[in-house]
Amino acid sequence: MKIFIDSANLEDIEEGVSYGVVDGVTTNPSLIAKEGADIHSRIRQICEIVDGPISAEVVATEWEEMVEEGRDLSQIHENVVVKVPVGPEGLRAAKKLREENIDTNVTLIFSPSQALLAAKAGASYVSPFVGRLDDITQPGMEMVRDIVQIFQNYDFATQVLVASVRNPLHFLEAAKMGADVATLPVAVVRQLLKHPLTDIGLEKFLADWHKASELR
Repeated sequence: MKIFIDSANLEDIEEGVSYGVVDGVTTNPSLIAKEGADIHSRIRQICEIVDGPISAEVVATEWEEMVEEGRDLSQIHENVVVKVPVGPEGLRAAKKLREENIDTNVTLIFSPSQALLAAKAGASYVSPFVGRLDDITQPGMEMVRDIVQIFQNYDFATQVLVASVRNPLHFLEAAKMGADVATLPVAVVRQLLKHPLTDIGLEKFLADWHKASELR
Protein backbone atom coordinates (compact mmCIF):
# COMPACT_ATOMS: atom_id res chain seq x y z
CA MET A 1 0.00 0.00 0.00
CA LYS A 2 1.29 3.44 -0.93
CA ILE A 3 1.51 6.13 1.72
CA PHE A 4 0.69 9.77 0.97
CA ILE A 5 1.15 12.65 3.39
CA ASP A 6 -2.01 14.71 3.83
CA SER A 7 -0.57 18.16 4.38
CA ALA A 8 0.55 21.41 2.79
CA ASN A 9 3.17 22.01 5.48
CA LEU A 10 6.64 21.64 3.96
CA GLU A 11 8.29 20.60 7.24
CA ASP A 12 5.74 17.82 7.79
CA ILE A 13 6.20 16.58 4.24
CA GLU A 14 10.00 16.68 4.52
CA GLU A 15 9.80 14.74 7.79
CA GLY A 16 7.72 12.02 6.16
CA VAL A 17 10.08 11.86 3.19
CA SER A 18 13.06 11.50 5.54
CA TYR A 19 11.59 8.18 6.78
CA GLY A 20 11.71 6.79 3.25
CA VAL A 21 8.04 5.78 3.22
CA VAL A 22 6.26 8.60 1.36
CA ASP A 23 4.94 7.94 -2.14
CA GLY A 24 2.90 11.11 -2.69
CA VAL A 25 1.00 14.01 -1.11
CA THR A 26 -2.63 15.12 -0.89
CA THR A 27 -3.60 18.73 -0.27
CA ASN A 28 -6.76 20.79 -0.34
CA PRO A 29 -7.58 24.52 -0.27
CA SER A 30 -8.09 24.45 3.51
CA LEU A 31 -4.65 22.93 4.17
CA ILE A 32 -2.94 25.42 1.86
CA ALA A 33 -4.85 28.38 3.31
CA LYS A 34 -3.76 27.28 6.79
CA GLU A 35 -0.15 27.69 5.64
CA GLY A 36 -0.86 31.18 4.26
CA ALA A 37 0.55 30.07 0.91
CA ASP A 38 -0.38 30.58 -2.72
CA ILE A 39 -1.77 27.37 -4.23
CA HIS A 40 0.49 27.33 -7.28
CA SER A 41 3.70 28.13 -5.45
CA ARG A 42 2.98 25.65 -2.63
CA ILE A 43 2.14 22.82 -5.03
CA ARG A 44 5.33 23.58 -6.96
CA GLN A 45 7.36 23.45 -3.71
CA ILE A 46 5.79 20.12 -2.74
CA CYS A 47 6.57 18.67 -6.16
CA GLU A 48 10.23 19.56 -5.59
CA ILE A 49 10.23 17.53 -2.36
CA VAL A 50 8.22 14.46 -3.38
CA ASP A 51 8.60 12.59 -6.66
CA GLY A 52 5.12 11.12 -6.78
CA PRO A 53 1.45 12.01 -7.24
CA ILE A 54 0.55 15.38 -5.70
CA SER A 55 -3.18 16.06 -5.40
CA ALA A 56 -4.20 19.70 -5.89
CA GLU A 57 -7.88 20.54 -5.50
CA VAL A 58 -10.02 22.86 -7.59
CA VAL A 59 -12.21 25.47 -5.92
CA ALA A 60 -14.64 25.96 -8.82
CA THR A 61 -18.17 24.56 -8.55
CA GLU A 62 -19.18 24.39 -12.23
CA TRP A 63 -17.68 21.60 -14.31
CA GLU A 64 -16.39 23.81 -17.14
CA GLU A 65 -14.58 25.98 -14.60
CA MET A 66 -13.27 22.89 -12.82
CA VAL A 67 -11.80 21.71 -16.11
CA GLU A 68 -10.13 25.07 -16.77
CA GLU A 69 -8.73 25.15 -13.24
CA GLY A 70 -7.63 21.53 -13.55
CA ARG A 71 -5.76 22.26 -16.75
CA ASP A 72 -4.03 25.16 -15.04
CA LEU A 73 -3.04 23.06 -12.01
CA SER A 74 -1.77 20.24 -14.22
CA GLN A 75 0.68 22.67 -15.82
CA ILE A 76 2.49 23.18 -12.51
CA HIS A 77 4.18 19.77 -12.68
CA GLU A 78 3.70 16.45 -14.44
CA ASN A 79 2.98 14.76 -11.08
CA VAL A 80 -0.04 16.92 -10.24
CA VAL A 81 -3.33 15.04 -9.82
CA VAL A 82 -6.41 17.26 -10.03
CA LYS A 83 -8.85 16.80 -7.15
CA VAL A 84 -12.54 17.34 -7.88
CA PRO A 85 -15.50 16.73 -5.57
CA VAL A 86 -17.88 13.87 -6.30
CA GLY A 87 -21.21 14.94 -7.75
CA PRO A 88 -22.67 15.75 -11.17
CA GLU A 89 -20.27 18.64 -11.82
CA GLY A 90 -17.26 16.79 -10.49
CA LEU A 91 -17.91 13.70 -12.59
CA ARG A 92 -18.37 15.78 -15.73
CA ALA A 93 -15.04 17.45 -14.99
CA ALA A 94 -13.31 14.13 -14.25
CA LYS A 95 -14.56 12.68 -17.53
CA LYS A 96 -13.32 15.65 -19.54
CA LEU A 97 -9.95 15.78 -17.78
CA ARG A 98 -9.50 12.04 -18.34
CA GLU A 99 -10.12 12.60 -22.07
CA GLU A 100 -7.25 15.11 -21.92
CA ASN A 101 -4.99 12.60 -20.11
CA ILE A 102 -5.04 14.60 -16.88
CA ASP A 103 -5.14 12.41 -13.76
CA THR A 104 -7.95 13.08 -11.29
CA ASN A 105 -8.72 12.31 -7.67
CA VAL A 106 -12.47 12.34 -7.00
CA THR A 107 -12.79 13.35 -3.38
CA LEU A 108 -15.39 13.58 -0.61
CA ILE A 109 -16.56 10.01 -1.26
CA PHE A 110 -18.94 8.76 1.43
CA SER A 111 -20.52 5.72 -0.23
CA PRO A 112 -19.45 2.80 -2.43
CA SER A 113 -21.96 3.90 -5.06
CA GLN A 114 -20.26 7.31 -5.38
CA ALA A 115 -16.90 5.56 -5.77
CA LEU A 116 -18.27 3.24 -8.47
CA LEU A 117 -19.67 6.15 -10.48
CA ALA A 118 -16.41 8.08 -10.16
CA ALA A 119 -14.45 5.07 -11.42
CA LYS A 120 -16.76 4.73 -14.41
CA ALA A 121 -16.24 8.44 -15.15
CA GLY A 122 -12.51 7.78 -15.42
CA ALA A 123 -11.15 8.90 -12.04
CA SER A 124 -7.52 7.94 -11.41
CA TYR A 125 -8.21 7.84 -7.65
CA VAL A 126 -11.25 7.90 -5.42
CA SER A 127 -10.94 9.25 -1.88
CA PRO A 128 -13.35 7.71 0.65
CA PHE A 129 -13.35 9.73 3.88
CA VAL A 130 -13.36 7.21 6.73
CA GLY A 131 -12.85 9.46 9.76
CA ARG A 132 -15.76 11.73 8.92
CA LEU A 133 -18.10 8.74 8.66
CA ASP A 134 -16.85 7.46 12.01
CA ASP A 135 -17.68 10.89 13.43
CA ILE A 136 -21.37 10.33 12.68
CA THR A 137 -21.26 6.74 13.99
CA GLN A 138 -21.09 5.08 10.58
CA PRO A 139 -18.16 2.62 10.15
CA GLY A 140 -15.97 4.27 7.55
CA MET A 141 -13.78 1.24 6.95
CA GLU A 142 -16.77 -0.86 5.90
CA MET A 143 -17.20 1.58 3.02
CA VAL A 144 -13.56 1.03 2.02
CA ARG A 145 -14.01 -2.74 2.13
CA ASP A 146 -17.01 -2.50 -0.18
CA ILE A 147 -15.22 -0.18 -2.63
CA VAL A 148 -12.17 -2.45 -2.83
CA GLN A 149 -14.41 -5.46 -3.50
CA ILE A 150 -16.44 -3.65 -6.17
CA PHE A 151 -13.32 -2.45 -7.96
CA GLN A 152 -11.89 -5.96 -7.91
CA ASN A 153 -15.17 -7.37 -9.25
CA TYR A 154 -15.00 -5.17 -12.33
CA ASP A 155 -11.24 -4.76 -12.67
CA PHE A 156 -11.28 -0.95 -12.44
CA ALA A 157 -7.92 0.77 -12.85
CA THR A 158 -9.05 3.48 -10.43
CA GLN A 159 -7.06 3.39 -7.19
CA VAL A 160 -8.71 3.46 -3.76
CA LEU A 161 -7.12 6.27 -1.74
CA VAL A 162 -8.26 6.07 1.89
CA ALA A 163 -8.60 9.60 3.29
CA SER A 164 -9.54 11.19 6.60
CA VAL A 165 -7.29 8.66 8.34
CA ARG A 166 -7.34 9.54 12.04
CA ASN A 167 -5.38 6.75 13.71
CA PRO A 168 -3.12 3.71 13.18
CA LEU A 169 -6.11 1.35 13.17
CA HIS A 170 -7.54 3.04 10.08
CA PHE A 171 -4.16 2.58 8.39
CA LEU A 172 -3.84 -1.09 9.35
CA GLU A 173 -7.38 -1.94 8.28
CA ALA A 174 -6.86 -0.17 4.94
CA ALA A 175 -3.74 -2.26 4.30
CA LYS A 176 -5.50 -5.50 5.25
CA MET A 177 -8.40 -4.68 2.92
CA GLY A 178 -6.08 -4.10 -0.02
CA ALA A 179 -6.56 -0.36 -0.48
CA ASP A 180 -4.09 1.12 -2.94
CA VAL A 181 -3.20 4.22 -0.93
CA ALA A 182 -3.69 5.70 2.53
CA THR A 183 -3.16 9.42 2.99
CA LEU A 184 -2.43 10.51 6.53
CA PRO A 185 -1.05 13.38 8.59
CA VAL A 186 2.57 13.04 9.63
CA ALA A 187 1.36 12.77 13.24
CA VAL A 188 -0.25 9.42 12.39
CA VAL A 189 2.98 8.28 10.71
CA ARG A 190 4.75 9.01 14.01
CA GLN A 191 2.14 6.94 15.85
CA LEU A 192 2.70 4.04 13.47
CA LEU A 193 6.40 4.04 14.38
CA LYS A 194 5.74 3.89 18.12
CA HIS A 195 5.21 0.81 20.26
CA PRO A 196 5.71 0.54 24.04
CA LEU A 197 7.62 -2.72 23.73
CA THR A 198 10.01 -1.09 21.28
CA ASP A 199 10.69 1.68 23.80
CA ILE A 200 11.14 -0.81 26.62
CA GLY A 201 13.46 -2.95 24.51
CA LEU A 202 15.57 0.05 23.54
CA GLU A 203 15.84 1.20 27.15
CA LYS A 204 17.00 -2.31 28.17
CA PHE A 205 19.58 -2.51 25.38
CA LEU A 206 21.01 0.88 26.39
CA ALA A 207 21.03 -0.03 30.09
CA ASP A 208 22.86 -3.29 29.36
CA TRP A 209 25.34 -1.42 27.18
CA HIS A 210 26.10 1.07 29.94
CA LYS A 211 26.60 -1.74 32.45
CA ALA A 212 28.97 -3.53 30.09
CA SER A 213 30.87 -0.30 29.48
CA GLU A 214 31.36 0.25 33.22
CA LEU A 215 32.97 -3.20 33.54
CA ARG A 216 35.64 -2.40 30.98
